[in-house]
Amino acid sequence: MKDVGILGSTGSIGTQALSVIRENPDKFRVKVLSCNKNISLLKEQIKEFKPEAVAVFDEESGGVLKKELPGHEILTGYKGLCDVAAFGNYQLLLNGLMGMIGLEPTYRAIEAGKNIALANKETLVAGGKLIMEFAAERDVDIIPVDSEHSAIFQCMAAAEKNKVKSIILTASGGPFLGKKLDELKSVRMEEALNHPNWSMGKKISIDSATFMNKGLEVIEARWLFDLDAERIRVVVHPESIIHSMIEFEDNAVLAQLGKPDMKVPIALGMSWPDRIKNDMGSLDFAKISKLTFREPDRETFRCLDYAYEALKIGKSATCVLNAANEVLVDKFIKGEIEFPDIQKMLGEIMDTWNFEQAENLEDILELDKEVRERVRRWER
Repeated sequence: MKDVGILGSTGSIGTQALSVIRENPDKFRVKVLSCNKNISLLKEQIKEFKPEAVAVFDEESGGVLKKELPGHEILTGYKGLCDVAAFGNYQLLLNGLMGMIGLEPTYRAIEAGKNIALANKETLVAGGKLIMEFAAERDVDIIPVDSEHSAIFQCMAAAEKNKVKSIILTASGGPFLGKKLDELKSVRMEEALNHPNWSMGKKISIDSATFMNKGLEVIEARWLFDLDAERIRVVVHPESIIHSMIEFEDNAVLAQLGKPDMKVPIALGMSWPDRIKNDMGSLDFAKISKLTFREPDRETFRCLDYAYEALKIGKSATCVLNAANEVLVDKFIKGEIEFPDIQKMLGEIMDTWNFEQAENLEDILELDKEVRERVRRWER
């Protein structure tokens, strides 16, 4: 029986994780949960899974829940989120939060000696060196939950001690695959959210549409697998059957295949090194008519190159990139800018920013705050 905590339990990753736990009551026990402000769903989860503590990021919603559930350990706000990550003696934290808010809770959980099943890519995009070195120092495992990084993780384990030449991240291409830049000027938010293969939250769906999600995954992969950016490749694979690959020195390639369903990497992230059964059904190879691949369109979708450039710059560049992108995506969702403005403004920011080193947690958090404030004021 493994005791687990779930940050973002009412979101897409969190609800699927609880579904896995529900199907495997002999393997997992829930100790902590957190949400932003969906306390109606959180109350149902508390009733079903009986955690020892919960956190509600939104202070007002947390206050309401405290009144409705007296006697329960309910923490609130950003501090509550960080405190619940380090709470008690559970073994594994699944971080399913979206955005930069996931960095410090990950750090605090590592500090408390908890292994991490990581679905919050921003943790490593903004603080990869800090987090990976701290995890090694504390002898903490970081198990990737993103489908692509989970695939690489599995292939690396199968590779044993054979040297890997490169890793190949697959990308679905998002909802605008094949479109050119002038065709994206009138894109509506609903179109950008309409991913062809995956059901995801708003922010990650927009990132997929701009190709920034793949750029962030390149940065995350650099830290997870300790590879230079030159050894991390991206290929568009619209069917989303091959989740990613590794290439050996003899040019042989090992791939991980599966249906495009996040329950598999979520379950593996929680159960590793074991695998648990699911009810998804097997791939029917006779019905897969084709597997296609193409190069990313870097002229239309420039965000992927911004990510590679940020890794090349080093210093605080990936942190700046992440913070600026989060603000610009939010601006698009609110209707303040148009879809092509996300990458246009991001390019302007990366071209003009004075990057400095940010090594410790406090420096990274302070820089993130500064970038957000400046980008909110940035004019087209």
